[in-house]
Amino acid sequence: MADASKKMGLVGLTTLVAVNMMGSGIIMLPSSMAQLGAVSLLSWVVTAVGSMAIAYGFAQCGIYCPRPGGMSAYSEEAHGKSAFFLCSYLYFLSLVIGNVAIGISAVGYLTPFFPWLGSGAAALVAGTIALIWLTILANLGGPSVTGRLGAVTVWGVIIPVAGLGVIGWFWFDPNLFREAWNPNGLRTSDAIAQSIPLTLWAFLGMESAAQNSDAVEDPKRNVPLACLLGTLGAAVVYVLSTSVIQGIVPNPELANSSAPFALVYAQMFNDSVGNIIMALAVMACLGSLLGWQFTLAQTAKVTAEQGMFPKLFTRVSARNAPLIGLLFCGVLQTLIALSTISPNASAQFTKLVGLAAVTNIIPYITSLTGLLVIMYKAQVEPRIFRRNGVILLVAMLYCFYALYASGLEAVFGAALVMVVGYLLFGAIAKRFVGALDNLGRP
Repeated sequence: MADASKKMGLVGLTTLVAVNMMGSGIIMLPSSMAQLGAVSLLSWVVTAVGSMAIAYGFAQCGIYCPRPGGMSAYSEEAHGKSAFFLCSYLYFLSLVIGNVAIGISAVGYLTPFFPWLGSGAAALVAGTIALIWLTILANLGGPSVTGRLGAVTVWGVIIPVAGLGVIGWFWFDPNLFREAWNPNGLRTSDAIAQSIPLTLWAFLGMESAAQNSDAVEDPKRNVPLACLLGTLGAAVVYVLSTSVIQGIVPNPELANSSAPFALVYAQMFNDSVGNIIMALAVMACLGSLLGWQFTLAQTAKVTAEQGMFPKLFTRVSARNAPLIGLLFCGVLQTLIALSTISPNASAQFTKLVGLAAVTNIIPYITSLTGLLVIMYKAQVEPRIFRRNGVILLVAMLYCFYALYASGLEAVFGAALVMVVGYLLFGAIAKRFVGALDNLGRP
């Protein structure tokens, strides 16, 4: 048995959950939300409640279903082998799309240093593709290099963003905030719905919270608590930082900014401080993109080892880097960047975020619905079953609302991708005939 003193406690795990979610997902959101107005901030409340319910559901799945595979394994518990494939496939694609969005964020913050990047659609997409391939090549150094860099660079976003939520109120102008509240005259319900994909984007990654329950003290107590408290902590930082910025920077300037946090720090202090924030944001984006590139290739590798992706994804270099997987993912991300090309970084970012959110929500639904079967197999107490069932219902309601709020274009695109996934699984299903016949047997 592992030494309990060497395991992670509640405070450490809660911090880890919050840091994993925050990353670089927040740095372009103020500009995207400002296009709708400060009224879009109300969507944080809806998303925070829904995200905490989802995070808690994953924590319960991890406690009662310790088998490897994460969301894919939970999906298989309720929906069979095809659900394992579809969950891995859609999650893989959501990471591909999300990586392009992170690359766009980094280019937005690089533009003041290299004005050419803001000269049009071609320059924006060229910069994004260059950063994608830079981080892929850097990953060839192996997982140890990737892990060390990511652990440091993530704070380049967290410190300025969390700091703004604390000190920014000294510069906050209530009149400016009122002017920014609803410049487009939207109905409150419409503003909330349109900004749900943006706020959900900031919470993507919460599905990783329950993956290390074996390294945690008293996991049945601490994992669910850490999921809830970590998600709540991230929500507080998000709400404070995106609210205060609306009362410092005039809405038209914020809506058209490609580097909103650098802009607000420049207004609060001076251009030099703004440049420092821009440099930190670029560093954080590159570190985040570096880590997600490796995660993406590893996701393909693990799925290939299950016999569901081509075997070439299982090949690794001498440094244990999934070489072929990295190169393939680079090509796929390049195609995504080219297919969503736009002269405006914020517009392209928003479009990608919507598609990434939908392709993530579907695996959330399939995996969380596995909780009922997982609890049945684990023979949990009726009291726990009822409590988790209520929280699961809240999570499902939010997921369905998020799908609706993501819009026809994003949902239609994800539906096409999912149908292709069924076709792909049909082509390989014969490999799992024995597993399909024995599904659910001890």
